[in-house]
Amino acid sequence: MNDTITYPTTPQEPMPHMAPGLSIVVPVYRGAATVGRLVDALSGLTPEGGLEIVLVNDGSPDNSGDVCRELVKTARVPLTYIEHARNYGEHNAVMTGLRHTRGRYVITMDDDLQNPPEEVVRLYDHARLGDWDVVYTRYTVKQHAGWRNLGSRFANRVADRLLDKPRGLYLSSFRCMSALVVKAIGRYSGPYPYVDGLIMQVTQRIDSIEVRHLPRVEGRSNYTLRRLVRLWLNLATSFSLAPLRLAVWAGLVMSALGVIGAVATVVEVLVQHDTPSGWASLMVVLLLVSGVQSMILGVMGEYIGRTFLTANSKPQGTVRQVQTNIDNAA
Repeated sequence: MNDTITYPTTPQEPMPHMAPGLSIVVPVYRGAATVGRLVDALSGLTPEGGLEIVLVNDGSPDNSGDVCRELVKTARVPLTYIEHARNYGEHNAVMTGLRHTRGRYVITMDDDLQNPPEEVVRLYDHARLGDWDVVYTRYTVKQHAGWRNLGSRFANRVADRLLDKPRGLYLSSFRCMSALVVKAIGRYSGPYPYVDGLIMQVTQRIDSIEVRHLPRVEGRSNYTLRRLVRLWLNLATSFSLAPLRLAVWAGLVMSALGVIGAVATVVEVLVQHDTPSGWASLMVVLLLVSGVQSMILGVMGEYIGRTFLTANSKPQGTVRQVQTNIDNAA
């Protein structure tokens, strides 16, 4: 049985002479029933240059931490376990995991076994042999709930408009990145990371391949409508000024409609010599204008609030502990 080594909360320094070809980062949340099977399946893979696994427990309320700590002792491959002090979100957990990788390429994947482990080597080889900086996966048939699929499609349509990404590229959490990209996006320290947005700022040497998507083995999706909305906000307000520009255009349109309405009212008074009552139309216009103003103020408030929290150094993720079997596994 391997001994467990506990490190301080700072990321380990990479050791190029011992670096594996592939690192696999897995954010863990309510994954106690599946993460062991995932690690066992990944341990049987033989990618070029070998592999290591990095598990990031993002404040999971179940006993995922106990399971992961036991995996550090029993894993057949180099494995690092990182524990967040609380739940920060999937993208925050991925960012923490990326900073603890040593591989020449890094694959990120979920802990729910919906991404087949046997697709890992094919994804890695496609990136490595094709000299791609990033390779995303797309699914023939997605095995998520209907509302989740609609949410994903909406998020990708929004990303098409807001991010400088290849049109139609599906942004999947099952992706492979080169060490160049991992190092570049790892410099981002803001509290609201959106990994795909960071990737698009670093490179456009991006490709995708089609893989299988399996039904969920245990439990239900950790993504709720609230989490999806937060993800959309990170996408919209952290990597684009489009919402602010949309607010400006909405204000201009409403101003133009107001001018047109004022001119029409004056003309009607001069022609008919009668002041129109127009109570119902007046209330509709007031409600419409008030709604647009509230939207503009909300968008501006979101940007200002995020800037305030970033300036006050809200943490992207606080690491409670890091355990690894790397020295023993080597």
